[in-house]
Amino acid sequence: MSRFEWQKSSFSEGHTEACVEVATGPGATRWMRESAEPEVVMGVSAGALGGLVRVVKNGGSVGVVGDPRAESSWAAQTGV
Repeated sequence: MSRFEWQKSSFSEGHTEACVEVATGPGATRWMRESAEPEVVMGVSAGALGGLVRVVKNGGSVGVVGDPRAESSWAAQTGV
């Protein structure tokens, strides 16, 4: 995945080694990875990533993947 130009949040600069990085892929795909484990990469849609950012900016929580309550809450908060 080194062919992508990875970007990290301005909040991460100089504060920590562990942060989420994002890169743009073909179409609407966005790629995410944690800088502490750059070999683990996850592809998400632009809509899902935008929804996550909106929820976090508004102080929301995304819960635990696989928990039906978290997944229905995520859908309600993001519209995804």
